[in-house]
Amino acid sequence: MQTIHAPVAPDASVSSHATGGRGGATLRRWVVRRAGALRGRPLAIDERIGAGYLLSIVAERGVMAARGLVRFPARSGRPFVGRAVRLRGKRRLVVGRGVTLGHGSLVDATSIDGVHLGDGVTVGRNTRIECTGSVATLGRGMTVGAGTGLGADSFYGCAGGVRIGDDTIVGEFVSMHSEDHLFASRALPIRDQGVSHRGIEVGSGCWIGSRVTILDGARIGDGCVIAAGAVVVAGEYPSYGVYGGVPARLLRMRPED
Repeated sequence: MQTIHAPVAPDASVSSHATGGRGGATLRRWVVRRAGALRGRPLAIDERIGAGYLLSIVAERGVMAARGLVRFPARSGRPFVGRAVRLRGKRRLVVGRGVTLGHGSLVDATSIDGVHLGDGVTVGRNTRIECTGSVATLGRGMTVGAGTGLGADSFYGCAGGVRIGDDTIVGEFVSMHSEDHLFASRALPIRDQGVSHRGIEVGSGCWIGSRVTILDGARIGDGCVIAAGAVVVAGEYPSYGVYGGVPARLLRMRPED
């Protein structure tokens, strides 16, 4: 359940004026109902959030929905589209209900499998999804499960394929690179030795911290936590582990319920 937090006065007092009184309560109920229907799960809103702030969010989302209608006129799934969003290979882009493409984001779906964004997926501000690194080789593509949030200012290189499960949280400034350069020969420049593609897999219910780098060949199981700043190299990362460091290693297992 997602909660919107706001700064609190030292005495934490709440007045009907600050929250908009009856009008604010009505607006809050409407937002919770509408957002819950789009997300497919409940939305919680802190009662200290004022009506004016909620109205600004509703207005912005309305504009983003209108952009979605314009840019995806013939689609059953129309995303919320932010300002200065760039789309390439749009025919290969498949979006579910309630998808958000944040301000300044780029989605280049030119690839074999395209880009599939499940219901309620969020692509953060200034985040780039690029499926083909070179016109010499068409890339594989990307699949993101329902309810997953891709944080702001991140990069997803999907030439070898990137697959992320449902309800995963990905922080800001994260990068995923599903392509490796070959460098076995000293006689040839590395750029002329070709590349390999093993792909990247991230399970469902994971938390990928800020500034994490995930490299080609990494297989991260369900429910994993990757600590901020970690570099996840090729290999298997069993489910429900907490990993951190450079390169990332197992720190502990999450406790069982």
